[in-house]
Amino acid sequence: MTRVSGHGGELAVAVLQRYGVGEIFTLSGGHIFSIYDGCVKAGVRIFDVRHEQTATFAAEGMAKLTRRPGVAVLTAGPGVTNGVSAITTAHFNGSPLVVLGGRAPQYRWGAGSLQELDHVPIVASITKLARTVDATGDIPKELGAAIETALSPHRGPVFLDFPLDVAFGSAESDVPDAVVPRAAEPDADEVAKAARLLAGAERPVLVAGGDVWWGGAWDALRDCVEALRVPTFVNGLGRGCLPADHELAFARVRSALKEADVVAVVGTPLDFRLSFGSFGSAQVIHVVDHPDQVARHAQPAAAPAGDIGTTLGTFARLSVERADHEPWITKLRTEETARRAAEQVELEADTEPVHPARVYGELRRRLARDAVVIGDGGDFVSYAGRLVDSYQPGCWMDPGPYGCLGTGLGYAMAARVAHPDRQVVLMLGDGAIGFNGMDFDSLVRHGLPVVAIVGNNGIWGLEKHPMQAIYGYDVAADLQPGCRYDEVVKALGGAGETVTRAVDLGPALDRAFAAGAPYLVNVITDPAVAYPRSSNLA
Repeated sequence: MTRVSGHGGELAVAVLQRYGVGEIFTLSGGHIFSIYDGCVKAGVRIFDVRHEQTATFAAEGMAKLTRRPGVAVLTAGPGVTNGVSAITTAHFNGSPLVVLGGRAPQYRWGAGSLQELDHVPIVASITKLARTVDATGDIPKELGAAIETALSPHRGPVFLDFPLDVAFGSAESDVPDAVVPRAAEPDADEVAKAARLLAGAERPVLVAGGDVWWGGAWDALRDCVEALRVPTFVNGLGRGCLPADHELAFARVRSALKEADVVAVVGTPLDFRLSFGSFGSAQVIHVVDHPDQVARHAQPAAAPAGDIGTTLGTFARLSVERADHEPWITKLRTEETARRAAEQVELEADTEPVHPARVYGELRRRLARDAVVIGDGGDFVSYAGRLVDSYQPGCWMDPGPYGCLGTGLGYAMAARVAHPDRQVVLMLGDGAIGFNGMDFDSLVRHGLPVVAIVGNNGIWGLEKHPMQAIYGYDVAADLQPGCRYDEVVKALGGAGETVTRAVDLGPALDRAFAAGAPYLVNVITDPAVAYPRSSNLA
């Protein structure tokens, strides 16, 4: 603990630096000038954007990429409310997002100051902690406690706001040392019960999700699946925690979840992405990092709650007396190989308009193993989820289960800041780019090169096709055909081009990767092609 004196912004920044925070994301506002001043004096970088939603998504993206707090600083009133969808996304993703808000002065609260609003009740249901700091000297203690809360499993966003007179006031206060909490130890009997079920199964399957990444448990995951010989699938931030080319990694035969006799779901909810935990006649094991994450709508046969690395490590140690899983693995590998081979038709399709899968056929040849790939969209990004493989942890970013569009530009900004030497690729639907497209300006101003690819089919594909199927017509589902999103990016100081022929995709991507600037490849894709799914409604 260190004694520090200064204004409210300096005190806040001193706490952030204890946790390794070297940047904030923001949109300028007078209520938060003191935090800016604290950042300038401490050498903390300030990335300002064109909409607070982007700032908050960028901060959440930084948390996702680094597994430390990501910080958004939002001005009072509309600044905070503009960030609500992004805070909600962090809530569903379990991301340790820290949102610091400005607030009208407390000494004349209720008199109608500019942008006077009590933010706390608005964000209380989507944060782990939401408070107003009432005294300048309390800022270090309150902020330290908030960050510790954000990082405590199960992780999630926190919110503090600072009245103008508190933020600009001065005080001397103790700045606490960083505290990075660990998950509790799981119940040994419950872990042993789950391990016996998994080892004794004839047709086991394991699904690994984002909390494997958040808990730093990817090595434990690998040891577990190798010791137990369990076919493994990944979702969300779990992608890459087992490399896609590992012999026990599968992606194309998710029907195995219905054929399995035991399904272990590790570090992800039993939500719509996983059939709400219903896998035919399979017994379900739900491994979570905190008891409040155990599914209440399902009845798992075992549900170890606590440190995920510890649980997986125990699974590996208790794997000696396991059933022979090799026939099951061989069956799934044969099917996986056949389905991957069948994809080549679409990956190499030479149609006009371009088949969306062809975009990924060209992109896959150019991606490094540690490339950060970001998806923000509906049908077009669904193809990315199916066709782009991840080989290292922390390299795949999508909106997560809340399904909020508009994450892309903020996530891309965070990825380039966190990983200045890696490829950063942003996949956008032509609907999704409309949410935060002006923030290509922010990438340009801050010198953050990103390769962006728009799948431009001129429609809201995720809505148009099912609406046609239900009603025989569609409304509110069309966009401007052939819109020149690349020209918008050029006007904002970036670069780009439109591609209408499949044969031109590869050279366009090569130019994008070589550009050293925000570059948008605007691909005119076929609006008649819909991503194959049983239902668009969750």
